Amino acid sequence: MFHNAKSGTVTVGGIPMDYVVFGKGQSPLVILPGLSDGLKTVRGQAVTLAMYYKQFAKLFTVYIFSRKNVIVDGYSTKDMAKDQKLALDNLGIDNFYLMGISQGGMIAQHIAINYPAAVKKLVIGVSASRPNNTIRGVLPKWISFAENNDYKSLMIDTSENSYSQKTLKKYRLMYPLLTRLGRPSNFSRFLIQANACLSHDTYNALGQIKCPTLIIGGSDDKIVGIHASKEMAERINESKLIVYEGLGHAAYEEGKDFNQQVINFFSNS
Repeated sequence: MFHNAKSGTVTVGGIPMDYVVFGKGQSPLVILPGLSDGLKTVRGQAVTLAMYYKQFAKLFTVYIFSRKNVIVDGYSTKDMAKDQKLALDNLGIDNFYLMGISQGGMIAQHIAINYPAAVKKLVIGVSASRPNNTIRGVLPKWISFAENNDYKSLMIDTSENSYSQKTLKKYRLMYPLLTRLGRPSNFSRFLIQANACLSHDTYNALGQIKCPTLIIGGSDDKIVGIHASKEMAERINESKLIVYEGLGHAAYEEGKDFNQQVINFFSNS
């Protein structure tokens, strides 16, 4: 198996939570994905994710978690962070490197704020500490698409708002296929997680993050906006900001050295 990649399930409050694990490093690295988790959990994606994050496999034992398999209306990013910490406790992981992407970055903020002794270093990628006009301009559209079971419009709008024009020229050719693959049986999970983004707010608590923090954003982010990254960097002590010029919300995919920047940050004392 690629880098010993395998899928697992941990129980939190009697409810299963899917995760994948791979790598041979001694230090655990926890990665929390974004809102796409509302459409599909990481179950069955161990090899795919291990290949994507293969640069981390020699240095870390990497854990990538989904949210719980069953979530209810009103489930907040703070609730997600609490359950994530319980999952890690149940796996015997009490001190770790942490990276959150988009909504995963929101959850990671809560973990770093509320469990400071647990986080060695933190990476927040293309995320925000509170709703802003950019977020409010996009998420309600996605919620409307999901409420109307319009998977095609949801996928196209997500892509159009995430990727650079260079990448979109290639992706648009695949829209007929992409808009059929991966359709969930229902959108309730996505809707709960999307609404959690709209209620997320750690802005006034960011100063409580004490661990070294790397914040990464895209200058052309049409989903959370680059100001969201900049204001987090202003409020978190011991933080560093990297901005990918010309890239948007998918900077974590399109930034050619994104993973290497994260490795460098985690590796430097």
